[in-house]
Amino acid sequence: MQSIEIELKKAIQKAVAKAFDETIELDKILIEIPKNKDHGDFSTNAAMQLTKILRQNPRLIAQKIIDNFDWESCSVSHIEIAGPGFINFTLSKDRYSQVIQEILEKKEAYGTQKANGIKVNLEYVSANPTGSLHLGHARGAAWGDSCARIMKKAGYDVTREYYVNDAGNQITNLALSLNARYRQAHGIETEIGQDGYLGEDVRQKGYELAKEYPETYLEPTPENLDFFRKEGIAFELDKIKKDLKEYRVEFDVWSSEQAIRDAHKVEEALQVLADKGYTYRKDGALWFETTRFGDDKDRVLEKTDGSYTYLVPDIAYHNDKFQRGYDQLVDFFGADHHGYITRLKGSMTALGNDADKLSVDIIQMVRLVSNGEEVKMSKRLGNATTISELVQSVGVDAARYFFVQRALDSHLDFDIELAKKKSNDNPVYYAQYAHARMCSIQKQAKDIPLADHFEKLNHEKEIELMKTLQEFNKVIQETARTRQVHKICHYIQNLAGRFHSFYNACKVLDENDIELSSQRLTLVKATQIVLANALDCIGVEAVESM
Repeated sequence: MQSIEIELKKAIQKAVAKAFDETIELDKILIEIPKNKDHGDFSTNAAMQLTKILRQNPRLIAQKIIDNFDWESCSVSHIEIAGPGFINFTLSKDRYSQVIQEILEKKEAYGTQKANGIKVNLEYVSANPTGSLHLGHARGAAWGDSCARIMKKAGYDVTREYYVNDAGNQITNLALSLNARYRQAHGIETEIGQDGYLGEDVRQKGYELAKEYPETYLEPTPENLDFFRKEGIAFELDKIKKDLKEYRVEFDVWSSEQAIRDAHKVEEALQVLADKGYTYRKDGALWFETTRFGDDKDRVLEKTDGSYTYLVPDIAYHNDKFQRGYDQLVDFFGADHHGYITRLKGSMTALGNDADKLSVDIIQMVRLVSNGEEVKMSKRLGNATTISELVQSVGVDAARYFFVQRALDSHLDFDIELAKKKSNDNPVYYAQYAHARMCSIQKQAKDIPLADHFEKLNHEKEIELMKTLQEFNKVIQETARTRQVHKICHYIQNLAGRFHSFYNACKVLDENDIELSSQRLTLVKATQIVLANALDCIGVEAVESM
């Protein structure tokens, strides 16, 4: 069953074509829910939109749309023209109850759309394997994973990818730090260095390696440093994977920067740029003319010492992703990468790829607030608040919910005290409590059969709840298209609120009217299924008891 809004849009589109031999795009038809309930269930300004094209009075246009409107296809019981030309629709009561049966039939699949054939690559987190994941990574992980879940539900073919930056200076610093701890474990005085990693995890790993390989790698040779590099990457990556799994985040593909380099894909990309005349030599360095693609200045690709800037492997990596045949590529970058987008997209254009297929969503900064004060973080010093620590403190559900409840481009203050709070002030508690209450009602009424007809469900609060249930399909589609994950949280809060209002106004279990109880119980069951589906979209558990 399509959402009511889609049905109305299609019926309006057909009516316009029939009345005026004119085409109006579905996306251009605005359907709204009137604030005043006396104005019907839905309203459109389509007649006023057509005024400039048809050069007729909008009320006259509205009347012709009504005259050619297929009332039956949308279960419309009443239509009226309001104001300068608004068309207000009132639906028959049984139109809303139809959604209950659909939900009971589809269960966990309710909201799932048909495959649309669009292949999408989502790349998120992609933190350097030099330490545990912190709060910034936690927000990106929760958002990216939720986005993947929602897009899959909306019919997209989604690949979840993590790009491992396992080459470059930071990895070398990790290897040197691990080597220093290894030597210290043997009683050799060794400085970590100001660019080293001072965390307790690196110290412990160095001491473990000293026990496992006593005196084997004491000499600072290139071969020994390569050993510490590999051990460090494997150690840190294992921690990252473990923390992400605990956080309910998994990936389909783990791409390695070192593998990209070893496959000579960096040199191949640079050669294409050179062959097309986009690079030049200046002051002993190799430059890329990114100004030709809207950048504020050209960028260095190869430094005077022959080493590459971090842009180079990124170019090769994204070129590789394009070559894998995705219809859409989406990167979730930190706030400090905003200026990076133009040169990255420009490089894809220069290599002959369709840069319009690449989207970059910026993840704004996170502040951890405890008792009204900001908790400072420093990854290099080893005292950053990690995903694992946050999960242990507030739980996976609260952590994930809080990170996706606000738009990604908004700064986020994560209130750790609120996340722990067991009251309706805490949005995840409010939603989970609603689900638990639904489960409790069903347990109390285990001897009452579910209904297959719903003519008694005509209370205002019942209608509002059924309206909200049928909106889920539309919310999934729009959220997947825009990647605005927080809209799912808005829906969850709205659905939970509608349910609580219904529960307070309507006696679900009435021994004096078993038929009405059966119908209301079935509505509760349908609501419980949809709320669980919505919570699953953001990786939050639908608990059965609190």
